[in-house]
Amino acid sequence: MRIWTLAWPIILSNITVPLLGLVDTAVVGHLPDSRYLAGVTLGATLFSFLYWGFGFLRMGTTGLVAQAIGRESPSDVRNLLGQSLIMAGVIGTLLIVFGTPLISFGLWLLDGSVQATPLAREYAEIRLWSAPAVLANYAILGWFLGQQNSRVTLMILVLTNSVNIVLDLWFVMGLGMTSNGVALASVLADYSALMFGGYLVLRQLGHLEGHFQRQRLLALKAYSALLNVNANLFVRTLGLLFAMAFFTAQGARQGDTVLAANAVLLQFIMLTSYALDGFAHAAESLVGRAYGRRDWQEFAATVRATAQFSFWTAAAAALLFALGGNQLVALLTGLSEVRDTAASYLPWMVAMPLIAVWSYLLDGVFIGTTAVREMRNSIFAGLAVYLPTWWLCQGLGNHGLWLAFTLFTLTRSAVLIAYYRRYRLTRWREAPITTHLR
Repeated sequence: MRIWTLAWPIILSNITVPLLGLVDTAVVGHLPDSRYLAGVTLGATLFSFLYWGFGFLRMGTTGLVAQAIGRESPSDVRNLLGQSLIMAGVIGTLLIVFGTPLISFGLWLLDGSVQATPLAREYAEIRLWSAPAVLANYAILGWFLGQQNSRVTLMILVLTNSVNIVLDLWFVMGLGMTSNGVALASVLADYSALMFGGYLVLRQLGHLEGHFQRQRLLALKAYSALLNVNANLFVRTLGLLFAMAFFTAQGARQGDTVLAANAVLLQFIMLTSYALDGFAHAAESLVGRAYGRRDWQEFAATVRATAQFSFWTAAAAALLFALGGNQLVALLTGLSEVRDTAASYLPWMVAMPLIAVWSYLLDGVFIGTTAVREMRNSIFAGLAVYLPTWWLCQGLGNHGLWLAFTLFTLTRSAVLIAYYRRYRLTRWREAPITTHLR
């Protein structure tokens, strides 16, 4: 029951993410020139990748805070928040300072049209000012999740997206702004979320024992644990971003219809991840607490329970895609050629949830135990299978690409399962009682 209590706010908050994207698209899509929609799409894609790359500020904070809760160390809980917010502020400021070359490089990679790229640049230069707020919000969400308070995630994301939607409509429909209005709405929504999150933090600190330690916040060596965790998570995320970008690029090489069909099918994967992430986040918090206490019975019970929730959710998704995949595709696109193309690849969608579920779940377990090198290694093992498989199966067209991506996911799951089984026999268990004969 505790798992579901933690998971449902995360699942519900995840659903608000595509809703905001739909509103952005609808608002800009009603402007008289399609270049505004193209500009927002390019700019939003750039920032999705950029900010996702710094998601370690959420994940790393969650695992370490959960372990501090398990150790019953409220001072550590406080100081981890301070350290994470300082890191978020420093990184966010550096992004603003070096934003111009980063934006230029990102737009060069995206290779948009001559008409859309200047609008995308204007959008990006405005959005860049939200970097400190976005990264600080990551740290705050991770801090609360580590304390098993996932409802804050829902509250903050609902506020962010609600403010964003209202400002979108006001700036674009009311004030006559274009893509720049959408960007400004996002910036103001992110800082609104930060102010609300800051209020919730202050309220929580009032109930938390312990105190901030100046040395823990200002001495660089005091950041070693956080830096070590976050560095490995950052590298892991870069590998995952590369895998997704490579998949998109190779699909694009096969034509606009295949690219569009793959984009529709990737939404199925995102839909599944919204649910499975809820249980993975619950595992981060509960496993981290058990790990901090060295309570291996609670540890094992948590993994078993989250595995059951995750498996049955993945099985339901697979069944949904098997029985209603064509209908779901029809909801996402009215283009007959895209529908027909996507339909031929639906079997991959049926298999994917049952394969990916273990990587989602075990990511949560390994974040909770801060065994993040293993997560990093699973990504690179997956890439070592993914790229050669794609090369050897190019003759199979898009089926070869989906085969390579599926094997990438399967390898990730298999490597994490192997690590988990080994550590349950060595690190994550009661120390054996030894007797010495004299």
